[in-house]
Amino acid sequence: MAERTRKPRFEEEVEWVPKTGLGKEVLKGTYDNINQILEKGLVILEPEIVDTLVPNLKEEVVYVGGSPGKGGGIRRTATKRTARMHKSGRRFKLTAVVAVGNQDGVLGLGSATSREHRTALEKANHKAKLSVIRVKRGCGSWECGCGGTHSIPFKSSGKCGSVSVNLLPAPKGTGIVADETTKALLKLSGLKDVWVRTEGQTSTRNNLALAVFDAIKNLNRTKGGI
Repeated sequence: MAERTRKPRFEEEVEWVPKTGLGKEVLKGTYDNINQILEKGLVILEPEIVDTLVPNLKEEVVYVGGSPGKGGGIRRTATKRTARMHKSGRRFKLTAVVAVGNQDGVLGLGSATSREHRTALEKANHKAKLSVIRVKRGCGSWECGCGGTHSIPFKSSGKCGSVSVNLLPAPKGTGIVADETTKALLKLSGLKDVWVRTEGQTSTRNNLALAVFDAIKNLNRTKGGI
């Protein structure tokens, strides 16, 4: 999993023309914070809304694919290629998973499929912005009890496919005890101290990322925390 750095484009930027009522309100300045929209439970249908309200948004690509490397082993790739047989021969598709967040309580995750590498990443990025959630943070560790927002307020679990993920509150200074994919997602959400326990085929990174995102979403289904 790696952070993408956007290269400057020489094409003229197209001015955003909102198509939804929420987009028009954001452009007018009715909302100045993404949390105001998330607290009301409003549906975001335009990625430009997130770009406008979260200017410091960062993007992470989950390396879900792999190809044989030199001398053995697997070389991780940003997209996963799958093949399907047709009468005309094999047809290939590429799947990408992208996470977005501001490292301060906002996180989104999107998965998309396309025949082209770049298109799959762009579609996944757009879907990630449409699925942003507010991350509930707190200090639920009995070893700490500082009342801060460095960890999570209570235990949470998520599942996708065969992968199950359990997030546990940790005292300040512990860090994120997890694999690299899970650690990158939690850091992107603004969490600093979490214990993570996983089960199942965690080598399937797209399912692992979706299970972690599911566990973070489940934090919002219980009252308490910040």
